[in-house]
Amino acid sequence: MKKNKKLPIKVTFILTALFAALSLCGCTSSDKGVNGQVIVYNWGEYIDPETIRMFEEETGIKVIYDEFETNESMYPKVESGAVAYDIACPSDYMISRMIENGMLSEIDYSKMPNAKNNIGTQYYEQARGFDPENKYAIPYCWGTVGILYNQTMVDEPITRWAQLWDEKYADNILMQDSVRDAFMVAEKLNGDSMNTLDPDELTAAKNLLIGQKPLVQAYVVDQVRDKMIGGEAAIGVIYSGEAIYTQKENPDLVYVIPEEGTNVWIDAWVILKNAPNKENAEKFIDFMCRADIALMNFDYITYSTPNVAARELIEDESIKNSEIAFPDLSQYENLETYVYLGEDGDSLYNELWKEVKAH
Repeated sequence: MKKNKKLPIKVTFILTALFAALSLCGCTSSDKGVNGQVIVYNWGEYIDPETIRMFEEETGIKVIYDEFETNESMYPKVESGAVAYDIACPSDYMISRMIENGMLSEIDYSKMPNAKNNIGTQYYEQARGFDPENKYAIPYCWGTVGILYNQTMVDEPITRWAQLWDEKYADNILMQDSVRDAFMVAEKLNGDSMNTLDPDELTAAKNLLIGQKPLVQAYVVDQVRDKMIGGEAAIGVIYSGEAIYTQKENPDLVYVIPEEGTNVWIDAWVILKNAPNKENAEKFIDFMCRADIALMNFDYITYSTPNVAARELIEDESIKNSEIAFPDLSQYENLETYVYLGEDGDSLYNELWKEVKAH
């Protein structure tokens, strides 16, 4: 869900220049609908630039590519319609919000056979948590939130969220500086849903986080990866895609899905309701779901692919069978996907998070 990498400067400049040219050209929506282009809004460095070049070469369709850093910065830009995007790649709970507000076009699977045939059934089933009838979203990447620990800095295997409250690890714990992820840890520890709006359950989670705070070295996002690689902390809450990278850099690091359960997140391609180039959008998404292309993107970004055909093409057996990249989710209990909680729900969580941070 959270992407920490950045595009190489040269690629960023080219893509940004292309997008700026589009913005300045004064084209009308009807002009944009002429077969020549598709306008894509995606996370930073969340696609192999070579796959874009290949798509353009094979189809003759020009890709205008823009990037966002968070779901929350993406949403208002799409909602305003200031830029007529065709495709976006939000996360689960934000897709739920966009569906609720009528911002998405229904998927025509007959025009996207790769999306229909290559994405694993289990990932479509998981996506029903935010897209109940699989009408609007094609899974692109997925992962879990878990614990990364340095086995040389602990005296026991770390398998439970509860161990992040153990005083012997004081000042050696990294928590995510993210309201939903931080509350998820506490909610799962309490045996509650990470989508709860129950006042008593939320108060209990808040109090648990406040009680943990003296033990926490830092609340971080991007830095958790580098701190764990450098041995600056013993335990950290991290996204599975980042964990794959950290283990390559530091073999002492171990990633686990906690026994109490966790978040299984999905980022997915969606087509905007008023997409000016809908046919080209369908072609782009289907191209990205082609096995060889999905494998290129997996190799580039290291976040797990739901494309089972692409996974079959992975030559490195240690990656192909990685329990981090491709865990058997049936072996775990209490797994959930975030859903949109409404403006009141978001405000409530944010207020409680401020109380935690204020202590």
